[in-house]
This record gives sequence, structure tokens and C-alpha cells, in this order.
Amino acid sequence: MRLLYLDIDSLRPDHLGCYGYHRDTSPNIDRLAQKGVRFENYYTSDAPCAPSRTALLSGRFGIHSGLVGHGGTAGDYRHEGPGRTFSDRLSHQSLPAFLRKQGLHTALISTFAERHAAWTFYAGFNEVHNIGKRGMESAEEVTPSVLRWMQSNAASDHWYLHVNYWDPHTPYRVPSEYGNRFENDPLPAWLSEEVFEEHMRKDGQHSLGDMNSLAKTHYHRYPRHGKTMREHDDLRVIVDNYDTAIRYVDEHIGRLLRCLEEQGVLDDTVILISSDHGESMGELGIYSEHGTADQATCRIPMIIRWPGKQEGIVDEGLHYQLDLAPTIAGMLGAEAPSGWDGQSYAESVESGAGAGRPYLVLSQCAHVAQRSVRFDDWLYIRTYHDGHHGFPKEMLFNLKQDPHEQCNLAETHPEICRQAVYYYQQWHDDMMSSMSCDTDPLWTVMNEGGPYHAKEYAPKP
Repeated sequence: MRLLYLDIDSLRPDHLGCYGYHRDTSPNIDRLAQKGVRFENYYTSDAPCAPSRTALLSGRFGIHSGLVGHGGTAGDYRHEGPGRTFSDRLSHQSLPAFLRKQGLHTALISTFAERHAAWTFYAGFNEVHNIGKRGMESAEEVTPSVLRWMQSNAASDHWYLHVNYWDPHTPYRVPSEYGNRFENDPLPAWLSEEVFEEHMRKDGQHSLGDMNSLAKTHYHRYPRHGKTMREHDDLRVIVDNYDTAIRYVDEHIGRLLRCLEEQGVLDDTVILISSDHGESMGELGIYSEHGTADQATCRIPMIIRWPGKQEGIVDEGLHYQLDLAPTIAGMLGAEAPSGWDGQSYAESVESGAGAGRPYLVLSQCAHVAQRSVRFDDWLYIRTYHDGHHGFPKEMLFNLKQDPHEQCNLAETHPEICRQAVYYYQQWHDDMMSSMSCDTDPLWTVMNEGGPYHAKEYAPKP
């Protein structure tokens, strides 16, 4: 068994061709999707970076692991306390540790743990390759390490390789000489002149005004971010460069696939492509950020090309990212550890007949403090700390009619809000009743002065 997990930071699905995007950003990823299962409604349970990857590899919701933020108490994995044995939970319950138990050699090529001091991310890996730039490296700095590993190990049996690319994460650092592949393509249709003018009037972190300030104080170090946005077409500074970053990573993925082919193992390797979170491209007036518990931030791609299993299938069910661990266990015919919170969707990969969850609860506590409920066509967002965006306490969006969250329907559809709150309370009761402590880390964040990144943008007295 060979498994390659391609973890592409800040990659939102609707900017990939296989998810219907109008720009040719992802030809290699698209071809893989044709040979596997593409998941349409796949979400990180806990955004952004550190909470998401912790949930993925621990198999646990942030409310259980305690890690829901980027600073303070909630920036660390929760200690097990007096009940801890000689080895901690992650030594045998992390996804890599589980795979080691199944006889796979586990390897990681990523700087993520150092970037966020999230050292628990290393749990269960036989080997770790840290390029040393704390997430500021581009694909041309990552790919050589991956190719060297593949040339030495790919032909062996029984391995899991987790590779982390950063390019779609702001600031977009694709080398200047790569150019702009999309300068002649239209911007997404929903980003109209009217929407642009409205967004120019908005305040808050990573609003257009804030992005213009960052272009002078921070982003000017990166050639693709030097221009400020004054007119509608200037949105290309963000959208074109984000899409160029996706295309750049896609080309590097093509190099990895060719290497596997040269090693004679491409057709025998399970390939998974996903992300930790998406990237706001104007939703809620926010650009180049992943700081909310909304569709733009929490919906992520998942493509599974499993040789000998389903091809060309689209799964429409609701799934969490942390459902991957029990899914892999099911595919391997192994028993999942009792401490995982996920629910297997192996049936989707095996027969295309899988079913998703009735609803999802999504969390964000690094930039704002929000929990949201995703069900049917709806996304309900409850805000506890607005991160100085001016968000109301309740927001409700019909994602089928309004995928970019332009029209808050909370006041006109109170019955839908009540349904969402019922789901949320049901989830919260289940989470709290299955914990050894009585602390919801969202409230830890609030009691310690609010989300870490919001403190950077707090209005000055």
C-alpha cells in the first residue's frame, strides 16, 4: 500500500477546474479527479491552519483536542493530565501513528509544525523533512525534496507520504518570471463593479482598504502585491495571483506524478488532494484571508484516486476533514481507534454509494470567534467575537442561491436559524458530554481577550 497526501494550503475548491471554475488553474488535479472520487461538500471542522491540521491528524474536533486558535491556551494541544500513561494519546491515535501500526512507513515534508509551534503535528511520523522557511517557501523549494524522497522510496511497498505546499497562502509568492497566466481571463462574475464599490467602503482586517495598507507596510516585499486597488480591475492583484499560485502548484504536482510513473508505481499509489482551509476572495468583504467560519474558509477540496476503486464519482454528502482517518482505516480493513471523532465514508470510495452527515458544525477562533452550522442548502453563522469586522450575532446564507454570502437572511428566516441553533446545541451537548473536562476552548479564547489575530487589528484608543 502506497499513500500520497498532497496538502495544499489555502486551496478553495471552486477555483479548481474539476469543481467548475472557469479558469484553467488545475489540469493535473483535474485529471486525477476524473480517475477518482471528488467530494463536493467537504469541510474542515476547525479553521484555520493549526486547528485544521490538528483535527485532520488527531482525528478529533478542536473542542476535544483544545487546539482551536493560533495563540494563548487554545493554541496548544490539550494536556491529558493525571490520566496520561507512559505514552500520550497521539503516540497511538494520530493518523500517522495508526498507519505505522498497519505496517506503513510514514514520512512528512512540511514546515508547518515549526511555523505554528504545533509540534504534535509530528506525532507518528517515521521521518520529517523541514525545509526551514516556516511556511514561506514556494513550490520550487519543496518539490526537489519530494522528488529525492520518491526516487529513493517510491518503489518500496507500504508507505505514507504527506507533502505540504504553501503557494496559495497569502502572500502569493510564485516567482515573478512565471508571469500571470490569467491576465486575459475575466474575473469571477459575482465580483461586479457594484460589489467592488461596496467592499471599498468596508473596514476591518483584510478588507480592500486593509489590503491597500498592507501593500505599503508588509506586502511590498513580494513583487505580486506591490499595487494598491483603486479600480474594479485592480482586483486582479488578488484573484489573478491566487489563481496563478494554484496553477504553479498544479504544475509541480505534475512533476511528482511523472516521478511516480518513472518509478513504475503511479497506477498503484493512492493519491489524496486536499487543503487545510479555503481562502476568502471577497466573501463577507474579506480578501486573501481565512479568518471566518464560513463557506469560503471552511469548505475545502477532497479528491481521492484509489486504484481499483470508484472513478469519476462526485460525492454530494456532508463530510468533515477529520472523517478521513476512519475512512482510510475502513479502506484498509482495520479497526479505527476509539478516540477518533470521525465517521468513515469508505463506502463512497468503494462503491460510490456513501452517505454524508445530516449537518456539520464548523469553528473559527483564530481571527474571529464563530461557530457555524452547515445543513441542507444553509449556512448559519453565530458570532461571539467579530474580529473587528462588524459582523452581526447571527448570519444566515442560502448557499445554493448565494454561494458567495452576499445576502444575510437571518432576520427574514428566523425558523431556519432556530433549526440551526438546535443542531448546534445537539452537537455541543454531545461534545461536552464526551470530554474529560468541562471547558469549551472557544470560551477560553474569549476569556483570554479574544482571538489572537483580532488583537493585532483592535482599534487603537
